[in-house]
Amino acid sequence: MEKNHESLNLIALMEFSEYENMYKIVDFLNKNLKQKGIIFGLTRKNGKDVISIYDGEVPASK
Repeated sequence: MEKNHESLNLIALMEFSEYENMYKIVDFLNKNLKQKGIIFGLTRKNGKDVISIYDGEVPASK
């Protein structure tokens, strides 16, 4: 599966204390909101979780 991050528009980013099960929340949100064009990302850096929210809607071609 190829990832095309160029078509994703970052909406918001938040850093907080690491939460062991955060990946389950992000997975749940992605499964339920991806069809609406909202995509969530999760990274762990230096003992912190960083959640990203993207607009995954691809503009229609002219």
